Amino acid sequence: METTVTNKTLEKLKYDLVRTGLVAYETIEQAEEIAKAQNINIGQALINSGTLTEEAILKFLEAKLHIPYVNLDDYTLDTKCLKYINYLDAKKYRIIPLFKIEDTLTVAMADPLDLFAIDKVIESAECSIEPVVSSEKSILKKIDEYYKTDETVGEIYTEFGIEYDWRDELHSEDLSDSHIQKIIRAILKQAILEGVHEVTFQREDEGFTVNFKKNGEIQNKGNIPPVLTSSFTAKLKTLAQLDASVSEVPQLGKLNFKVDEMEVTASISTFPTIMGERIFLKIYKPPRALNKIIKSETNLQVIKSALNNPGIIIVCGSPLSGKTHIIYSLLLEAANQNKNIMTLESIAKYTLKNVHQCELNENVGFNMDKASRFIEFQSPDIVYLEGIKSKESFDYFANLVFDNKTIIMEFLANNMEDLRYKLSFSDFETLKSLISCMIFIHSQDSIEVFTKETVQKYLA
Repeated sequence: METTVTNKTLEKLKYDLVRTGLVAYETIEQAEEIAKAQNINIGQALINSGTLTEEAILKFLEAKLHIPYVNLDDYTLDTKCLKYINYLDAKKYRIIPLFKIEDTLTVAMADPLDLFAIDKVIESAECSIEPVVSSEKSILKKIDEYYKTDETVGEIYTEFGIEYDWRDELHSEDLSDSHIQKIIRAILKQAILEGVHEVTFQREDEGFTVNFKKNGEIQNKGNIPPVLTSSFTAKLKTLAQLDASVSEVPQLGKLNFKVDEMEVTASISTFPTIMGERIFLKIYKPPRALNKIIKSETNLQVIKSALNNPGIIIVCGSPLSGKTHIIYSLLLEAANQNKNIMTLESIAKYTLKNVHQCELNENVGFNMDKASRFIEFQSPDIVYLEGIKSKESFDYFANLVFDNKTIIMEFLANNMEDLRYKLSFSDFETLKSLISCMIFIHSQDSIEVFTKETVQKYLA
């Protein structure tokens, strides 16, 4: 939904414009109608109509509020203060920091009576705020001038065998706006050097705690201080193409960046908690050709045969075992067979040529339920389904096999005994009977492939 552009200061003082004789009452009413129709604030409507100049409005506000007016055209900001207000908040509230003396940050505002904006800056900057009045146009110009940065993570170069700590970047003397991007890049670099695929950022009293998850254990890797948490969150969301102004509902996005010339993707999931947002990041390496993973020619032929015939190909393993990596390799292999291949995923980790990848979007009601009802109309030959949970979904997609479809799905199991136990439930009877190939990932160097016959014997 489009947000209405307002100026709380002028809304409160609009009739004072009439009392001082600057405009007529009827003009104010007309300006309000124009502002609403064009989604601009009332001050801009008055300026656009030629009723008042911007300078006249600013002088009026200065006199009425006893707040100084500052012309930003030739003003030089203290760049050290940019860290107190992130880019998205600056743009949203038409506000920019000018300088800081002791515990007071002076900011230029187009709307100095916007108490919500002031409270938000006080919360993130952890200091007192002294507003001055400036034109909206000049503030936006300065925001673009001072906050302009490359909206990418940047390339990461790894040097294995050396000690690396992302906090060295955190504690550097660099106070430019690109500092936050460098911190994000440093955290990703350390995760890659340590072979970590999951990183979480969660609010604590001491700021944002950075945690790595490896071999099922959470490792604390330090904290992002409170003064930087707001800017860090906004920058990470912006890079992942998420709405940085939204924190009350979960969001899902992704980062694309290079590691030693290799294209890497990280999914970003945000989730509201009573302490503030928790951010989960998962790193995916690009898929490899199937024959680089499955070394046995016999096993390779079993998989290729399953891709060419109706049935269910199920990829099993523990968390972080590489199920998604192998599934993408299967899709790469199938993409060469001139077939209609479709995926239903929470987020596409990599863009695959000749594969129609569909991302589910709960915000618009495009969930697994709706996708399952309509995907048949696309006449797919091969369908990959990510994370099916309900018996109804299992049964529905399993039944597509009877329409000559090949279904690829993943199944979480820590080991073979765990798999046998889970599949022993009656809910999976139809699924088990239609499995044409099972790939079980014991470890990176141990992948077992089962034919239709061996699967049935094992699971019997």
